[in-house]
Amino acid sequence: MTPLIFHCDCNNFFASCECLTNPALRDVPMAVAGDPENRVGIVVAKNELAKKAGVRTTDTVWQARLKCPGIVFVPPRHRFYREISEKVNAIYCEYTHFVEPASIDESYLDMSGAPEYYQLSEKALADLLRARVRDEIGITISVGVSYNKIFAKMGSDYKKPDATTLITPENYKDILWPLPVSELMFAGKATTALLNSEGIKTIGELAQTPKDRLTLLLGQGGSSLWDYANGLDASKVKPWGYQEAAKSVSHGMTFRKNLTTQQELHTGVAYLADRVATSLRRSGQKGAVISVSVKDPQLKVRSKQTALDHHTWLQHEITDVALRLIQSFWRVSDLSPIRALTIGVSKLIPAEQDVEQVSLIPDDEAQRRKKQDRLETAIDEIRRKTGERAVTLGFQKNEDIGIK
Repeated sequence: MTPLIFHCDCNNFFASCECLTNPALRDVPMAVAGDPENRVGIVVAKNELAKKAGVRTTDTVWQARLKCPGIVFVPPRHRFYREISEKVNAIYCEYTHFVEPASIDESYLDMSGAPEYYQLSEKALADLLRARVRDEIGITISVGVSYNKIFAKMGSDYKKPDATTLITPENYKDILWPLPVSELMFAGKATTALLNSEGIKTIGELAQTPKDRLTLLLGQGGSSLWDYANGLDASKVKPWGYQEAAKSVSHGMTFRKNLTTQQELHTGVAYLADRVATSLRRSGQKGAVISVSVKDPQLKVRSKQTALDHHTWLQHEITDVALRLIQSFWRVSDLSPIRALTIGVSKLIPAEQDVEQVSLIPDDEAQRRKKQDRLETAIDEIRRKTGERAVTLGFQKNEDIGIK
């Protein structure tokens, strides 16, 4: 049986969600943007009117205003967007068990055999999904229908909003090959520029380039792009609810004001380490590699990591190691401020597999870890019962830098 893959993409998703609770926003150019006070004033979604005015995702608020003086901004409500996303996916799940979210507003569906079962054509099935989402939820989706995931995704991008595009073994050359090579999935800016410099400007030209040449030019990525351009993608749609084990856990933050003192740095690191440690314990995992990433006001980033001789999920330990890492290459001050930080833990294993060689650990160190583990686990339980802000661990609030 030839696979039948749908890629369903919610149109202007965040902006469309906001229009559900405030229909007046449908009639004005509007964008969902972060909080300028916290220096994350970036457009994350816009409606069709703002798009026509030239507003683009990742524009800053002031750039968007220059392009569209009458634009209306609304702050993001991520919990609300997740609720709408779950409702949309619930409709998909009525038709197939194989629903794989690619993001909050995109999902792949394996609909193989569905046309025969429902006695509907492939297009009619896609149109039915579009109608149900539009009528029952109030937003629109575009659906790409094809025989592999890559072409299905490109089909949903091909025509928007509220459209169905079929890409078949018979028509994909006519539809996709004339497009710029930048439209091919995973062909980024640097790759596109290199291909263009070699005279490869369209997807069709890439598809007809000898595979060996692309591999020589781009490495294994060039071989993959050749496969994608020629419709050779055999990746499967995962069943609903499938979750791969996380390879790392990290949390980052852009601070309300630059960090310029050791106390501010310690507060920021301890706060992020607390979030990382809590995530690790809730997922039942420990990690052996701790990493830090520091961004300055000019948006330059420096990173460093270190491997431990054991696995941990302790906030206290992650904080200490992260601080030492940062201090090994950055002296925070008015002259060398920090705009943003990210703390991460990787090389994860299930906690039950963490069998330490006790004989190699001094008794006092082993006892200290056990005591800290009991303390942090108890704090998790208190937070679960009374709220995330009930107890803080290793830091105090500092609203100047955005930690409440």
